[in-house]
Amino acid sequence: MSETLNYSLRPIILIVDDTPENITLINGLLKDIYRTRVAISGERALKAAVQEPRPDLILLDIMMPDLSGYEVAEQLKRDPRTAHIPIIFITAMATMEDEILGLQMGAVDYITKPINPPIVLARVETQLKIKAAADFLRDQKAYLEQEVQRRTAEVIAIQDVTIQAMTSLAETRDNETGNHIRRTQHYVRLLAEMLREHPRFQQFLNDESIRLLFKSAPLHDIGKIGIPDDILLKPGRLTPEEFETMKTHTVLGRDAIRHAEEQLGTSVGFLRLAKEIAYSHHEKWDGTGYPDGLSADDIPISARLMALADVYDALISRRVYKKGMSHDQALEIIRQGCATHFDPDICEVFLANHEQFQAIAVRFADRGQDG
Repeated sequence: MSETLNYSLRPIILIVDDTPENITLINGLLKDIYRTRVAISGERALKAAVQEPRPDLILLDIMMPDLSGYEVAEQLKRDPRTAHIPIIFITAMATMEDEILGLQMGAVDYITKPINPPIVLARVETQLKIKAAADFLRDQKAYLEQEVQRRTAEVIAIQDVTIQAMTSLAETRDNETGNHIRRTQHYVRLLAEMLREHPRFQQFLNDESIRLLFKSAPLHDIGKIGIPDDILLKPGRLTPEEFETMKTHTVLGRDAIRHAEEQLGTSVGFLRLAKEIAYSHHEKWDGTGYPDGLSADDIPISARLMALADVYDALISRRVYKKGMSHDQALEIIRQGCATHFDPDICEVFLANHEQFQAIAVRFADRGQDG
């Protein structure tokens, strides 16, 4: 049993030669140390090389009637299944030019006939050790790549769960908004995709930032969890004092996300945009918004995108204190707000493509509301 096991662990040598005497000589030299496989032509060599388990080393004659050793080597190197198998040419072609050509064809060594058995054994052993080391490094590289992919997937999953958990908290307080969170999430992504080549936004908008914007958008009203019910769910117009309290949801939202970071003990990159959106999406282009009265490009791009998405959806949606407007009515209000409430370039892109945003509103319409 032990002998059988040890044999199965021996490297496999594929011997390719069209001369029986040469095969007998080389096979006899190697068969007690390695597992050997024989092919008497180039075509058979190509088939034997992909047979499982694949060879660890190929000893290849050059002068053969069907395919030359050079042609066999070229095909082996083109095939991903055999490209990493080292090839040693064994041939009677003994000039320096022949040897150089053989090495250029991808061979790792070149042995001339008549063979010297100790030289053959030594060179075979050397190349098998080199291959074993290369295989180990390749396996390690593949393992590390898989591990990076696995860890990345874990990080993304943690991001998703974190945002979903925080968003769910907000939804329990303000369930009248229905699919508002989902709609604004898709509005923001659509706006970002349309603006990614714009000179003013192309340095910020890329695949990664757009992915994070889509994830972060649902947290824009997370601060509403800290607003009293008599204000948050009031069916009528808020008093000036109540509105001042409502405005604090921007600070509460940013601080809630910041507190989550502090609990982790580190700054979390994917929450940076969430903090920007939660805190600044009520800022206005002309500086009349809140909480800081920022204007123009001082307002984070993420918040500017969210501002338009949030207002559009608020206009067309029914609330406890109002009916939803038509799409056309909402467009007119947004048009009037270009360069006062909204970034003019973001506003222009929205108005030029408003049918696509209306389609999102219809797709994720609240029950009993046609968008």
